[in-house]
Amino acid sequence: MSIKITSDYENLLNKAVSRELQVSIQYMLQHAKMEKLIRKVIPENILLDKTTYEALGKLLREFAIQEMKHAAEIMERIYYLGGKATTKADKPIIGNTLSEFAKLGVEAEEEALALYREIIEAAGNNGDWETRELFEKIYAEEEAHLFKFQEYLDIEDEPEGSELPESEWRRIFTDDYFHMLNRAAASEISAIVQYTNQHEKASLLALRKKSTALEVIAEASKAKVVSDLLKEVFMQEMEHLEKISERIYLLEGETTTVPDPIPKVGETADDFLKLDHAAENDAILLYRKIIEEAFKLGDTTTRHMFEEIVRQEEEHYWKFDDFLR
Repeated sequence: MSIKITSDYENLLNKAVSRELQVSIQYMLQHAKMEKLIRKVIPENILLDKTTYEALGKLLREFAIQEMKHAAEIMERIYYLGGKATTKADKPIIGNTLSEFAKLGVEAEEEALALYREIIEAAGNNGDWETRELFEKIYAEEEAHLFKFQEYLDIEDEPEGSELPESEWRRIFTDDYFHMLNRAAASEISAIVQYTNQHEKASLLALRKKSTALEVIAEASKAKVVSDLLKEVFMQEMEHLEKISERIYLLEGETTTVPDPIPKVGETADDFLKLDHAAENDAILLYRKIIEEAFKLGDTTTRHMFEEIVRQEEEHYWKFDDFLR
């Protein structure tokens, strides 16, 4: 190992992972909430093709994906140094207005920059030039996020009293129904964190372990194939979280920010496959129950959405299943 990682140094790097996971979830859920906010201001902006809400909403989605990539890059570095990357995110704070989103974004990015200055210094003191270079790159991107959020700090929110009147059809959505939908959102958050962590750990295993002549010739291994699969699946899970949380907000609910079940990583490619196979199975069973309940309530939009999500989750299930036979 070129650099010896201490527990203090590993903990410092994992603080960065937890922060990146936090803001990725935070920005994605804020993006999803924009659709609800946009509906409040349509009458005032009916002649415009795009509102400030849509402009910031697009940025939040872009930032959410970029922050998850940051988390993945830091996880990969931790594993390379012989450490263990965390699956725990700091607590996301969503807010309810455009100005709150901007303020929370500024606070999150300022905290990140302070932490990353500390990590850059520690990496330099340890002679860990690769980690230092990685965080210098991430630092520049976080600084760009900060400047962009600052542009929205003084934006005016929707006027008081502009809440949409409650519609009769919304009253059919009970607390139990929102609980089911939030179990789905929590499941997607768990999958996103689990698959991202496993992808980076599998990438490391792929570089270090080739046990057959075929793997040497192909310059691949089971771990690399699994890693590539997890990257593809992860992106779909991000889309699922976006759709589910957006639907919850439109139905006047609030979306959870806590993963459930707790993400599990495992030690080998076979561990990843078994854990992910089980996770997909549990998600499919839950989503079928939601489809059944949505049908009873006449919630056609939610039913169709979950029918498509289940189709994709079943594809994930069978891909994992192929490797376990």
